[in-house]
Amino acid sequence: MGQETTSIRTKDGDCPAFVFTPEGVGPWPAVIFFMDGIAIRPTLFAMSARLAAEGYVVLLPDLYYRLGPYEPLDATTIFSSPEALAKLGPMMASTDNRRAAEDTAAYLAYLDARADVAGTKVGTTGYCMGGGISLTVAGTYPDRIAAAASFHGGNLATDSALSPHLLAPKMKGRIHVAGADADAFYPLDMHRRLKNALTDAGVDHVCEIYPGALHGWTMIDTPAYNEEAAERHWRELFALFAATLH
Repeated sequence: MGQETTSIRTKDGDCPAFVFTPEGVGPWPAVIFFMDGIAIRPTLFAMSARLAAEGYVVLLPDLYYRLGPYEPLDATTIFSSPEALAKLGPMMASTDNRRAAEDTAAYLAYLDARADVAGTKVGTTGYCMGGGISLTVAGTYPDRIAAAASFHGGNLATDSALSPHLLAPKMKGRIHVAGADADAFYPLDMHRRLKNALTDAGVDHVCEIYPGALHGWTMIDTPAYNEEAAERHWRELFALFAATLH
């Protein structure tokens, strides 16, 4: 498994990013991994590496790059520590769906310049705040994004002008959304609103709710981790990309 660190120039600055590649000789299809709100940490490296092992060049950008260097957050205690939560707010406010989608133009250009990337079609997957970004990118670059996934993504269908569901008419790739049945950031009425928007727009999609799962269930370093649901997420993500990127 290959891993490298790079810096990608966006219109707002230099974005640190991490690239994971399979063993062997490429080229391979590319996937952009949009992080959760707890930021870059070993868990995301492990997840990116697992995805790369399936035969993908995986790009993991640090969406908080506008802040400059920052201290890692402790995922095990962040939701029970007022001090940690106080740090998280400004970090999450440093990006949003629009800004991250604008940044993705630079991410796509970076992937286009790599000799080990096959083709121009790209997949995206996102978690927590990255879920909304993944869907937004699918609607912003419809000719490039062959598949986009969101797992325990929040605020996917709201009254905000930045809500991802508003981009459904522009999406051309296959969309896969999985939420938890106990998630205040993605309640059932929002789930229905998103599903209706995708259906009305004729988007090829799956929108489902994982029973017994909490917000953040894929992240092994958080109290919400659910091994059964996390493994289900991997099976569905691998199937999505196998059907659309190969």
